[in-house]
Amino acid sequence: MKLVFAGTPEVAVPALDALIASDRHEVAAVVTRPDAPAGRGRRLVASPVAERAEEAGIEVLKPARPGEEGFLARLREIAPDCCPVVAYGALLPKETLAVPARGWVNLHFSLLPAWRGAAPVQHSIMAGDEVTGASTFLIEEGLDSGPVYGVLTEEVRPTDTSGDLLTRLAFAGAGLLVATMDGIEDGTLHAVPQPADGITLAPKITVENAQVDWSAPALRVDRVVRGCTPAPGAWTLFRGERLKLIQAAPVLDRADLAPGELSAAKNNVYVGTGSHAVELLWVQPQGKKPMRAADWARGVRIVHGELLGS
Repeated sequence: MKLVFAGTPEVAVPALDALIASDRHEVAAVVTRPDAPAGRGRRLVASPVAERAEEAGIEVLKPARPGEEGFLARLREIAPDCCPVVAYGALLPKETLAVPARGWVNLHFSLLPAWRGAAPVQHSIMAGDEVTGASTFLIEEGLDSGPVYGVLTEEVRPTDTSGDLLTRLAFAGAGLLVATMDGIEDGTLHAVPQPADGITLAPKITVENAQVDWSAPALRVDRVVRGCTPAPGAWTLFRGERLKLIQAAPVLDRADLAPGELSAAKNNVYVGTGSHAVELLWVQPQGKKPMRAADWARGVRIVHGELLGS
């Protein structure tokens, strides 16, 4: 099939690479979000998908809105059979969905209908799921509600961050997306409606959502830290300034600290929660680089009984 691939961040690149490598399909163009300011200089930078497509000599389309007439005219000229999508980052209006004969097919990083929305991996970890996966489905106007072509499952490991899990799903999902394109092309794969039961939503995680509540149980604190790593980054307050929490671990044999109470030894830093303690392993003070929590604690000279949190 002639394909137009839509995607923006680094997590979409493995799927683009897999489709480019396929000997059954042609990636005629790529659709991605417009260049965005980045870095200290806030200069405009192309998306990872745009950079990869340009390296491969593939036409790149960067509409401000995927429903604008100039973009639609070019899409109709290309006349794709199907448009595979991975983390494109914009809603597709009805007139855009109607262009490819076989529709737009999204690779979504959950087992639909669980975790529909922008942050399925983060929510899966924060909810304590033991198994998640990826699904390919035909995009409709509803939020991730279209019929499903295929799925794969992936174990959520006890120390997974959302970055770890998303990386694994990106590479495994790339194969699923290619297999879905193959099945659509040869007529052996047909989309099945999602069940009405089991729907959960996964809206974008905001910075406010990522603030740690030390009155929650230790396992909940651990899940929030892992689910918000690397973005937007779990955090707490220390002496009125934000302290980013990069890595922590529950300590199930210690329950002598009040919620948020700090206890620093030579090589360990513990914080109380609503249940057991949590050991801080890596932190990032405001305006500084990531560091081991023990090094941070020695530098700030924690006072006995001092608390984290508001």
